[in-house]
Amino acid sequence: MKAKSVIIIGAPRSGTNILRDVLTSFDGVGTWPCDEINYIWRRGNVRYPSDELPAKLATPAVRKYIRSKFKAIAETQGVEVVVEKTCANTLRVPFVESVVPEAKYIYIYRDGIDAMGSASLRWTAKLDIPYILEKVRFVPWIDLPYYGLRYLRARLYRLFSDEKRLAFWGPSLNSMQEILKNRSLNEVCALQWQRCVDSADVALSTMSDDKVIRVCYEDFVRNPCIEIERILSFMGCEVSSEEVTKSVAGVTSNSLGKGRKALGHKEVEHLESLVGESLKRYGYL
Repeated sequence: MKAKSVIIIGAPRSGTNILRDVLTSFDGVGTWPCDEINYIWRRGNVRYPSDELPAKLATPAVRKYIRSKFKAIAETQGVEVVVEKTCANTLRVPFVESVVPEAKYIYIYRDGIDAMGSASLRWTAKLDIPYILEKVRFVPWIDLPYYGLRYLRARLYRLFSDEKRLAFWGPSLNSMQEILKNRSLNEVCALQWQRCVDSADVALSTMSDDKVIRVCYEDFVRNPCIEIERILSFMGCEVSSEEVTKSVAGVTSNSLGKGRKALGHKEVEHLESLVGESLKRYGYL
């Protein structure tokens, strides 16, 4: 592929969306016109029981298919850099690396408690038809029946669930069914966040500095111009300070602490005891 590939790695509700949107606001940088492309990443492995795809599943056919989609975005949009963001990739960085070995990675992380508080809302979200229609365009046609039935099951489950939650949401862990059966919704969000950041951290730590840049969400929303300029330099993109300022006009720090406040002190203490080691590693405990 002639265009550069940049992969945003981050757990759900960690600022991956706003970061992608800011970066793709610049000329020459593009992405898919939908939220995530997990359907494309899972092509050829659709029935694998989780999103934790091992590198060995990146077969030549799988690699060829996924790379063709990156190439198509670059060519149809006429861009030099293709940015991709799918939160489930936190669980399978070696797989992603096998598919696009030339890619660079932006790893954005956030206070896990804030992320958990936000994620729990998505688990109980109502049906969003426009959002579904945006994503369905990028489902491989051969996989449509599988995903259609899976989505219907998730929605039916929400109707009868005591917690009024979906049967699944976000990155799927190897032990997801056991966790869902034995844990509260907040605990599910906590363990989901922990597995995502722990898996990503281990994999990305083995890569050289020119392949990975780490971004603290709190720093990003407090000083967006500084962080975006740092990221653009890493990507090898030259952009004027005026363009940077314009690109981050919608970035605010209003969401900081909201998750912790919504969960309440007692529940925060419980979740901190559950995933405290990971929170400490990132300086949030």
